[in-house]
Amino acid sequence: MTDDSRAQGGIICVVVVVLGALFAVGLLRESYWALALPVAILTFFVLSLAFWVGWTIATIRVEPEADPVEEPADTPSSDPA
Repeated sequence: MTDDSRAQGGIICVVVVVLGALFAVGLLRESYWALALPVAILTFFVLSLAFWVGWTIATIRVEPEADPVEEPADTPSSDPA
């Protein structure tokens, strides 16, 4: 693991702690926005994932499978046994 990865991990931890503290302060102040914003963000995230899955399914190009070539049943097999 490089020092850059460790620094990025540390920054993520700090940001999460700050956001958690802001959320807790909002709850303690009984702010409507403390609940509304995280729920709205989560809702839009899930909706965007669902849209992406639907778009991917709707726009995927699938090549049709080639018809298998069947050998006639009356041809002798190459097995001498």
